[in-house]
Amino acid sequence: MMHRRLLLLATLLSTLATPLLAQTAWPGKPVRIVVPYAPGSSPDVLVRILSDKLGQRLGQAIVVDNRPGAGGNNGTDHVAKAAPDGYTFLVSTNGPLVYSTVFNSKLPYDPFKDLAPVTLAGGQPNVCAVSNSMNVTDVKGWIAAMKKDPGKFNYSSTGIGSMSHLSVEILKLKTNSFAVHLPYASSPAAIMAILQGDVQFACVPPVAVMPQAKAGKIRAIAVTTATRSALVPDLPTLKEAGLPDIQALAWMAIMAPARTPPEIINRMNREIVAILKEPETQRKMANSYMEPIGSTPEELGKWMIEERERWAPVIRHVGLTAD
Repeated sequence: MMHRRLLLLATLLSTLATPLLAQTAWPGKPVRIVVPYAPGSSPDVLVRILSDKLGQRLGQAIVVDNRPGAGGNNGTDHVAKAAPDGYTFLVSTNGPLVYSTVFNSKLPYDPFKDLAPVTLAGGQPNVCAVSNSMNVTDVKGWIAAMKKDPGKFNYSSTGIGSMSHLSVEILKLKTNSFAVHLPYASSPAAIMAILQGDVQFACVPPVAVMPQAKAGKIRAIAVTTATRSALVPDLPTLKEAGLPDIQALAWMAIMAPARTPPEIINRMNREIVAILKEPETQRKMANSYMEPIGSTPEELGKWMIEERERWAPVIRHVGLTAD
């Protein structure tokens, strides 16, 4: 009888310990973070700032996997369809995570159902920059040039439905001006298009703009956020420059495939948020014109819903569609 009781107790303890062992065993191999944009883009820079310390905290290497295309939708879709085993994560942005759901009826994934929030990692203003060939020095001159010669100018973005696309489209709408949109795979590519003369301006993250602006190759003239950014304090907001109130923040979020175990998501959240609070991380992000945020998974999920409600009317008013 005693032997039978001991056997039952041992079986019960083994059963209870199995989930705990599974939890503590993760990660047992390198963790992959997919960036749906090209190297040098803001999400790519962010992951590379975080990866070394994250790898140390997890005890495994972090593999950065760049999968650009379709304005970030390709790489985002790849993660949405990945196995929810805790070894594939995503750092994506406004467009693929929110805006594409409004204007693209053929989107092959639903970020609100196929992805699980981990943390809202960082944000930055878009910086509006113009080619030196436009011969303008401020926002008023930029808008005046577009209105004087409708269709003469092209502008680049990080993809259809991205914040860099929508911020210009709403500006065009409110100022009754016009320019032709040319989407690119990343913010460095969008700025390179200005340098090569393929486009004349862009409103993209400062990590791509400011090095070229400081070198005198392009001119940075404004930020798209509601208030001036501490990252580029000398640049006025569009509202300060006399335009209608236009507010656009570019943000980056860490996501996982839906049905990834909650304990793994919570562990990733804790580690990443802790890294974002470290002075060294904040210094590196500031050097790349990014501001750390850090949120709970629940806060990120709520933020995505709020962003969709905020921008859906704008997208529909502009008439943006991928069909």
